[in-house]
Amino acid sequence: MAETKQMKTALISVFHKDGLDELLKKLHEEGVRFLSTGGTQKFIEEQGYPCQKVEDVTTYPSILGGRVKTLHPKVFGGILGRRDNEGDRQQMAQYEIPEIDLVIVDLYPFEQTVASGASEQDIIEKIDIGGISLIRAGAKNFNDVVIVPSKAEYGVLLDILNAQGAQTTREQRRMFAQKAFGVSSHYDTAINQWFLS
Repeated sequence: MAETKQMKTALISVFHKDGLDELLKKLHEEGVRFLSTGGTQKFIEEQGYPCQKVEDVTTYPSILGGRVKTLHPKVFGGILGRRDNEGDRQQMAQYEIPEIDLVIVDLYPFEQTVASGASEQDIIEKIDIGGISLIRAGAKNFNDVVIVPSKAEYGVLLDILNAQGAQTTREQRRMFAQKAFGVSSHYDTAINQWFLS
């Protein structure tokens, strides 16, 4: 397959856990290791899989009431580092930045929170920052990274895993990136509309 890349390390940060168990099972069978935070990490471990804490990579705890968990150079460097760029590879080695080649995100449910009639404060807390940043970073570096931007795409990745194992073609990664920017655009539009209302 053209420009095939292996998925070895997955960063998983999801709000909705439904449907994730099947995906975790297949990824684990394929030898993909898991990296996560908070509730997602707990869910992965409850399924019986080892999962490294993001805090162990960054050496920072989740801070500001959970507002800052994944926003760190060791996480974003691991996603954005260009594997075919010698300078990037040297810096990743220098700063001990792990390669992250699969990112699975399901954003805070902003629109559902607005629709529920929640308070302004509750709505603002459902504006996802880390998740949307992970989506954009993974999509930007689709040459090396698979980005699964919502639970709607879990099945797409599962089909690929079942058909060809833990590897993807550049065309498949580009398809996920296109879906990712669609998710990002829709999410930001919904937030913009709320501020206008």
